[in-house]
Amino acid sequence: MAEFTSAVYQNEYLPDGGTDVNAIVTVTCTAAGSAGQTGSGAAGEIIIVDTSGSMGQANMNAAKQAAMAALDHILDGTYFAVVAGNHKAYLAYPMVQAGAGMVRMDSRTRAEARRAISFFRADGGTAMGTWLTLAKALFASVGTLANKHVILLTDGENHNETQSQLDHAIAGAVGQFQVDARGVGIDWKVAEIRKISQALLGTVDIIPNPHQLGPAFAELMRTAMARGVASADLRVWIPQGAQLQFVRQVSPTVEDLTHRGTPVNQLTMSYPTGSWGDEERDYHISIRLAAKSIGQEQLAARVQLAIGNEVLTQGLVKAKWSADTNLTAQINPEVAHYTGQTELAQVIQEGLAAKDAGDEATATTKLGRAVQLATETGNVEATSKLRKVLDIADARTGTVRLKKTVDKADVMALDTASTKTTRVRG
Repeated sequence: MAEFTSAVYQNEYLPDGGTDVNAIVTVTCTAAGSAGQTGSGAAGEIIIVDTSGSMGQANMNAAKQAAMAALDHILDGTYFAVVAGNHKAYLAYPMVQAGAGMVRMDSRTRAEARRAISFFRADGGTAMGTWLTLAKALFASVGTLANKHVILLTDGENHNETQSQLDHAIAGAVGQFQVDARGVGIDWKVAEIRKISQALLGTVDIIPNPHQLGPAFAELMRTAMARGVASADLRVWIPQGAQLQFVRQVSPTVEDLTHRGTPVNQLTMSYPTGSWGDEERDYHISIRLAAKSIGQEQLAARVQLAIGNEVLTQGLVKAKWSADTNLTAQINPEVAHYTGQTELAQVIQEGLAAKDAGDEATATTKLGRAVQLATETGNVEATSKLRKVLDIADARTGTVRLKKTVDKADVMALDTASTKTTRVRG
């Protein structure tokens, strides 16, 4: 049985007239078990491989091997399917025309799926919305699944359907399953794939070299199979008259959850967090209260992790009004750290967008600020990736210059890694 614990990091002291309370709430899961093995329902895995013409022989061969590597890490008993996607979506395995579109994994079905994958060839265009729509139908065809997860691989842009068609497909998949998306090579759009993965509570990353696909797919599937908690929600209660300014996941990645809330009751909102393995996540909660008199106290928020109707852990965010400036002027280090990490993600994406638009002045300013923030918050990965795009004269002040020649893969790697954060605690 999975166990959840929580801890709250904040400066609860507010000055006279102070209204805004910020806290980092850490939620830790242990003994999560394995997907589909914990009694909460069966697990389902779908592997979607881009088989459009742009994949070419090298990428296609690597994608086949990667899909087979993923199959090898799907636990026996897990429902699964394999989809080949180009300008349409094709159910490559199991080869059925009616009934359930997924089968349970065992030695026989694994071998049959590997054989089906071996016949993939690169041909046609790209319409990812159709891939997502088919995945939704396949999961629905089983009907008893708790964990529902997709690995999606593409190498190109979504040329064969409109943006509204893709958006409609994404909207239809929200809350139905999670997607970890990977782009191979440099001819796909990070923003396009990020839109899919963020909406569907997954991750996005670049695989620059097709030879890296196999290990990447194997690791993705191992991680998915270790998520024994199918679905959990973050619940935030605030007092009457208070305003919830935002709810963000800030570790291991920055994800704004504010707009995803659904009401539990008049004072409580619920935010989806997807499936969990043995891991720790940090959430930044910001609440605006009505100011109270010096010496008064108030519970500013109650933050809970719930599975269904069962609350498994909670953290309390507090507010105390004080005239002691030694108390009220302190900035909590966890709040300060993740505020910087959130800004870091934003300025990297804005800087790269400006660079792509030819606005070198804005790009330099934004990316210079990114260098400064990465240095201040100890984000070594971001700093390393920024150095491949910039000549850095002074990291502390953000004094930088855009490099004349930059490998596109390095720019895309910086973009995909922009939301990854470092932890403030050991």
